[in-house]
Amino acid sequence: VQLQASGGGLVQAGGSLRLSCAASGRTFTIYGLGWFRQTPGKEREVVAAMNWASFSTYYADSVKGRFTISGDISKNTVYLQMNSLKPEDTAVYYCAAANTLATVKMSPQYWGQGTLVTVSS
Repeated sequence: VQLQASGGGLVQAGGSLRLSCAASGRTFTIYGLGWFRQTPGKEREVVAAMNWASFSTYYADSVKGRFTISGDISKNTVYLQMNSLKPEDTAVYYCAAANTLATVKMSPQYWGQGTLVTVSS
């Protein structure tokens, strides 16, 4: 499975961005899709994840109510809509995939390349 992330950029605090992640290859093997982020010197952390068959979702407390993960299985694409962005949301964002929601949160099997999100104050 290959993952291609896009949509990062520079935005002012309070603004919005939407990240996209297109999956290709043996996509029938994956049901868990997720977004992680990482800043220099910190561990990569899960931001949001979903099972795109059951539509179950998970959100980190820091983004609940501001970020929304969604997926279009017909396009093999998962999205992260980020609203009310804060400077502390600045990070490199990575999409990830695994066979289950639980697995993608803890130990993804596949990673996309990162896309930088910068939120200015």
